[in-house]
Amino acid sequence: MYCIYCGVKLQDNSAECPLCHTPVVLIPGPPRKAAPYSDRLPQAEKQSGKLLLLGLVTVILAATALGCLIFCLKTYGAVSWSGIAALGIALGWIWLILPMWFPRWRPMVFLPVDFAAAGGYLLYLCVQTGGNWFLSFAFPVTGMAAALTLAGVAMMRYICQGRLRLMSLLLIVIGLSFILVEFFQHLTFATPMFVWSLYCVTGFCLIGLFLFAASFIPPMRSWLRRKFFF
Repeated sequence: MYCIYCGVKLQDNSAECPLCHTPVVLIPGPPRKAAPYSDRLPQAEKQSGKLLLLGLVTVILAATALGCLIFCLKTYGAVSWSGIAALGIALGWIWLILPMWFPRWRPMVFLPVDFAAAGGYLLYLCVQTGGNWFLSFAFPVTGMAAALTLAGVAMMRYICQGRLRLMSLLLIVIGLSFILVEFFQHLTFATPMFVWSLYCVTGFCLIGLFLFAASFIPPMRSWLRRKFFF
């Protein structure tokens, strides 16, 4: 704020100019329009109730698993089926409850943990049942499922250009992977080949080829992007 007569800079609460004693006249400006958006800062979401509920569910699941273990030890003198039940409860907790403890679900972190937990559970089942199907069947199938799932999630989250073509190629690879699954089944359980895998290959490859061809047609590509977020 300055004096209108001599141009001296004035204090905000000055009644007159200290140099020329010219009275300060405040001219009201145009009314300030209200902002079209709120000036309130976002508040952090309260997590106390959610964390309390998750803690209660965790305690209940842990008590259930411990109860199964104690029952088998007292009844059979061994872990028996309680190990399968307890690890199944732990697997469900890892899949469903563990991600809720964090403010955001990060698939590239939690999905490997989920598949690793599933592989460990299958290994325990194989050992407990005296089978020999883990290394020749469960382990490679779980590994392929993890790799393909992570590849699909990475494409949808981090790739924008050419996403539709990459997804079509991924569907074709998923279809061909069913032949490997049936091959591992054939090696492990001596089942015949090409009983069901060719149907999966045909279905996934047809969808993949359709999407690959649609990626070269602008109207179809635009419709798929709006419909399925490709």
